[in-house]
Amino acid sequence: MFQDYKVATRPQDGPPRLEKLRAAMKAAKVDAFLIPRSDAHRGENVAPCDERLAWLTGFTGSAGIAAITQKLAAVFVDGRYTLQVRDQVSLDHFTPKNIPGDELTAVLIEALGRGDVVAYDPWLHTRSELERWQPKLEAEGVTLRASANLVDEVWDDRPSAPKGAIIDHPIAFSGEAHADKRARVAEKLAKAGQDMAILTLPDSIAWLLNIRGSDIERTPVVLCFAALHADGTVDLFVDPAKLSSEVEAHFGKDIRLHDKDAFEAFLKQQKGTVRVDPASAPVAVGEALSKANIEWKSDPCILPKAVKNAVEIEGAREAHHRDGVAMAEFLSWLDAAAPEGGLTEIDVAQKLEACRAASNALRDISFETICGAGANGAIVHYRVNEATNAPLKHGSLILVDSGGQYRDGTTDITRTISLGAPPDDARLAFTLVLKGMIAISKLRWPEGLAGRDIDGFARAALWAQGMDYDHGTGHGVGSYLGVHEGPASISKRSVEPIKPGMILSNEPGFYREGAFGIRIENLIVAQEPSPIEGGDREMMGFETLTYVPIDRRLVDADLQTDEERDWLNAYHQQTRKVLAAHVSARAAEWLEAATRAI
Repeated sequence: MFQDYKVATRPQDGPPRLEKLRAAMKAAKVDAFLIPRSDAHRGENVAPCDERLAWLTGFTGSAGIAAITQKLAAVFVDGRYTLQVRDQVSLDHFTPKNIPGDELTAVLIEALGRGDVVAYDPWLHTRSELERWQPKLEAEGVTLRASANLVDEVWDDRPSAPKGAIIDHPIAFSGEAHADKRARVAEKLAKAGQDMAILTLPDSIAWLLNIRGSDIERTPVVLCFAALHADGTVDLFVDPAKLSSEVEAHFGKDIRLHDKDAFEAFLKQQKGTVRVDPASAPVAVGEALSKANIEWKSDPCILPKAVKNAVEIEGAREAHHRDGVAMAEFLSWLDAAAPEGGLTEIDVAQKLEACRAASNALRDISFETICGAGANGAIVHYRVNEATNAPLKHGSLILVDSGGQYRDGTTDITRTISLGAPPDDARLAFTLVLKGMIAISKLRWPEGLAGRDIDGFARAALWAQGMDYDHGTGHGVGSYLGVHEGPASISKRSVEPIKPGMILSNEPGFYREGAFGIRIENLIVAQEPSPIEGGDREMMGFETLTYVPIDRRLVDADLQTDEERDWLNAYHQQTRKVLAAHVSARAAEWLEAATRAI
């Protein structure tokens, strides 16, 4: 099993650690210290040695930041984690704050006075962050100052850095040789008059060099840094223990290898024009490039990585078909086993992982399975553990959000399942959520629109009933890389135009605290613009990648339009066509009933 269910943190561990940190702050003569949930590579997931926020506070979500003063310990989280953070931290010592709403700078200004100092680790924060914070703090006489990491000074049993081996990602899966990728991106650097680009995001480097790794659980990347030159050559900074002769041969002569510890010294030697991403590169990178002319531009690999080629898209289809078989086996088992009683959330998550592993193609799960029964389903990013493991109860809902990492693709799917006859309010909410999911699936739009332009289609039915959800409708997904990938998303804040070949999730939801959570998620890939009969402009659209039954018991057909009902019936017909020949006899019988037309 990839996932374990041990309690990762305990609220009672936070207070003594907080006391140690405050003593270190006093010795360092700083009045506040910032602890983000990030590492020097700014990825969503971090290695155990970089779980500073979780170690200090107990909060284990994938996004957040703590601001510690001698009197206040504020933990800032977004809408996905407002319930989780209150369960995981000691509320007598840590104060949860919401993003947006409670601004970090406003909270610090209220807690501090003129002349006070806020310290931060320059390897864990970006220029963009400092540009937001610094003017507001300085206007109140508060100084931001780079510092050694004070958490590391008091974290006595901090784990060592990971040393997972690098593997190559063959062209059969990548669809393009790394020499061609390097030449393609380097050409853009040269045209822009940039001598090199500094790459700090592990997934960018993995994509560019056609490599994968195991330094981060659930995300097959290598923790390393790189410099891509305008001639297409690369300086790669990586722990030598991760290299093999096969990987060195894969790299070839145009990729020069260095110890990761040599990265900062390399930066200090650079002159000329260097491209650095202000949103992802640590502040320390810009400071080390003191001899260079820095052009603050986005990571040049992010957009080409997000636009999948034909090989990657076909791989995604295959991975989703394989994953759909596993989901059908799992859901057929759940429908048979749940009425017998005795099942818990952990039982369900373990069975799902076993169904995925049965194909022998599973390399990892793509994130910790979210399996929330009843009220736990309302915790958007709930992670079941031995302390929270709830039983499945007849007449309630269970929300299962999960995915797999396969060499040909990354999957992410959510299904909400009724355990017996569902409550009426749950059927209403589910049908409204389904309306939003169908609206995005069917949508046609003119080229050039961004996620913020289409996000409202997923929410309109909910809004009409005075309901909504506090997370984005969709995120980008990598190709055997991160399950969350930029730059595009379907959300109120996304300004990146959606381009053909981008794989996104489509996952509206609704959460009633203390009762249930509902989310329905498929992955979709953006299509080239094409004509619409009778129209005068070509329009983009989405191809659905995920084919797994949607629980018909939760659908109120009286609330559906004819078009919505036709879409669902056609979707189920295609699901049956894709999966029926590849599942067990038991699952095939279940599939026939689960995909019956409404």
